[in-house]
Amino acid sequence: MAPASTEQTILLVDKDLDFLNWATKHLEAEGVRILRCDNGDSAIKVVGKTPVDLVVADIQLQPFDGLELLSRLRAKNTNAAVVLTAGFPTTSQIIEATRRGALDVLRKESLSFELRPVVEAALQNIEQRKHADDSLPNLPDSEGPVQMIGVSRPLQEVFKIVGRVSQTDAPALITGESGTGKELVARALHEYSPRRKSEMVAINCGAIPENLLESELFGHEKGSFTGAFARRAGRFEQCDGGTLFLDEIGDMPGAVQVKLLRVLQEGTFSRVGSNETLQSDVRIVAATNKDLAAEVSKGEFREDLYYRLNVVEITLPPLRERPEDVPLLAEFFLQRLALKQGMARMRLTGEATETLQQHHWPGNVRELENTIARACALSTSDLLLPEDIPFARSPFSLSQKISSALDTLLLATPESGGSLLPHLVGEICRKVFDQSGNNLKESAQQLGITQSELREHLGN
Repeated sequence: MAPASTEQTILLVDKDLDFLNWATKHLEAEGVRILRCDNGDSAIKVVGKTPVDLVVADIQLQPFDGLELLSRLRAKNTNAAVVLTAGFPTTSQIIEATRRGALDVLRKESLSFELRPVVEAALQNIEQRKHADDSLPNLPDSEGPVQMIGVSRPLQEVFKIVGRVSQTDAPALITGESGTGKELVARALHEYSPRRKSEMVAINCGAIPENLLESELFGHEKGSFTGAFARRAGRFEQCDGGTLFLDEIGDMPGAVQVKLLRVLQEGTFSRVGSNETLQSDVRIVAATNKDLAAEVSKGEFREDLYYRLNVVEITLPPLRERPEDVPLLAEFFLQRLALKQGMARMRLTGEATETLQQHHWPGNVRELENTIARACALSTSDLLLPEDIPFARSPFSLSQKISSALDTLLLATPESGGSLLPHLVGEICRKVFDQSGNNLKESAQQLGITQSELREHLGN
């Protein structure tokens, strides 16, 4: 094995003397000290007296098994990584061992080629964690009704607009990619406004069928349609004096757009199945990830409603355009996870933070939050390294994305009889690869593909 910068200690625990002799010889290396014992009680005593970096233990031990040994080691607050071995580990043993914090569970018949790589990786990981920076970045002051995290110039401009607009009743249209935090901005507009003592109601216009959306907004009378067994107040009545947040406004059906326009123009509406005219003092905040101006041009969205909603437009920048906010957001999510689940707060190494900042984040802040949660769920330590961060793969390959966007331009030509797509994909990959300084990992992350896929495209 590769020598470590300082001595590292491995404890082997197994009742089989032949295995202990083999494993000792198999794992011996410069800078590695190997201790051994044949039962669980002895292992606990060794760890109590000597700092141990890694424990390799058989599940079938006496007087208690390897799973119990794992639990007792964790109860002693030791940071030692634990690898369990068994002749044929059962499904429940593997799940339970992982749940209790085991680094790995290996079959004994595969140890001749699996044990050494697993141990080497574990010791290298332990060494990295020993030298990791323990300092935590300072999070922004959490005072205020809504916590929006960010120090970047684009987000600071959003904060300024929220501060000005929140004191008015002007309709606001929040635009930006999915996952950028549009509902959080809507919440800030409400909580910092004079309407904060009243309710803010959020409704997703794209998640409710057209025949129910009108009733959801304006209410209905008993018997006005099948299933209307009683009179029901709509959202406009419910948040009288407050704020109505219309998310995914671009997906609102045309018939409902007409009725919403009337409310904005006249301040009146009627329940479904009623001729009674009602009034409601509601501030409208809408949000969309669509280009509403383009939707108006295509006839998919009413122009008059667009101008009524777009009195003040607040555009949220995508996360990839504000990488300086990534470390603060990541630490915020780590802190919130620790509080929510009652666990020790995990930390990010500097290298892990850089890995997060280099990611393209097609899913924006929502993707970052899910990535942090996934890393915490899968990690076997309280310190997250770059390899502990499992980015979600896009459901579409790079070729599919380009093909979908440029399908009319990439059709086979009569002269060549072939497609330009492979050539175009290869050129894009080579350009990104060159700009990254031939960094395969960074280029693959920027393109949203695997490193093996990138190698294939670079070969085109």
